[in-house]
Amino acid sequence: MDLVLDAADRHILTPYVYPAGWPEGEPCRQLLSLFVITNLGALTLYLLFGTLSYYFIFDHELKKHPQFLENQVRREIAYALRSLPWISVPTVALFFAEVRGYSKLYDNIEDSPYGWSGVFLSMLSFLFFTDMGIYWIHRGLHHKLFYKRFHKPHHLWKIATPFASHAFHPVDGFMQSLPYHIYPFLFPLHKVTYLGLYIFVNVWTISIHDGDYRVPRLLRHVINGSAHHTDHHLYFDYNYGQYFTLWDKIGGSYKSPTAFEGKGPHDYLRKLQEK
Repeated sequence: MDLVLDAADRHILTPYVYPAGWPEGEPCRQLLSLFVITNLGALTLYLLFGTLSYYFIFDHELKKHPQFLENQVRREIAYALRSLPWISVPTVALFFAEVRGYSKLYDNIEDSPYGWSGVFLSMLSFLFFTDMGIYWIHRGLHHKLFYKRFHKPHHLWKIATPFASHAFHPVDGFMQSLPYHIYPFLFPLHKVTYLGLYIFVNVWTISIHDGDYRVPRLLRHVINGSAHHTDHHLYFDYNYGQYFTLWDKIGGSYKSPTAFEGKGPHDYLRKLQEK
């Protein structure tokens, strides 16, 4: 995040916003800047990619499904916009620790002991590490001690739209993002790679709520896509994973998506129309 903060300081904050006597490296200034940047970034990713997905990918026929709520899209957006600033508070604390040099993020490819191959391997390990972490956190949030208070609001959307992707209770939203933030404190990771992966995971979160169930046949039971996550919203105890089905299979929570078996939401709508 220090790359973004440095760019913001250089082009906007130092020349136009902050007093000349307030040093860029002063902790309070960094915290304030990170809070603003984090919220603007989260809103931009959510609204930009959510809107693109909603208008160009999401099948609006799904809005005719009996479990699609009245004014659902507006409610999803409103809930997300209320939650994102609160989610950003602990997130900013972790970004601040990164900026102050406590993480294992590095600037140059030469700083990786394995060069470009190390960068590529770190991308794969990031995906597998965060997939594992999110699986267990997500599954834990379904426990009766936590579900009703923290995770149930996200399950209000049985037939989700891309705008449901970030419509979490703040505690739920931060907990499920925690593996992304923990990784660079445990393992070396290139700073630009981290920014790219951070954008990717937000876009992926939107994509598994977009109602587009198409996955290459060979990957249907490997990639955790929208079909899998739709069944999670509908049937509760299945498909907790984020990118892959690996941990659901290990944990005994994998369910072959109903959309692949002719029993999904689109099939239900078609049967209603036939009647």
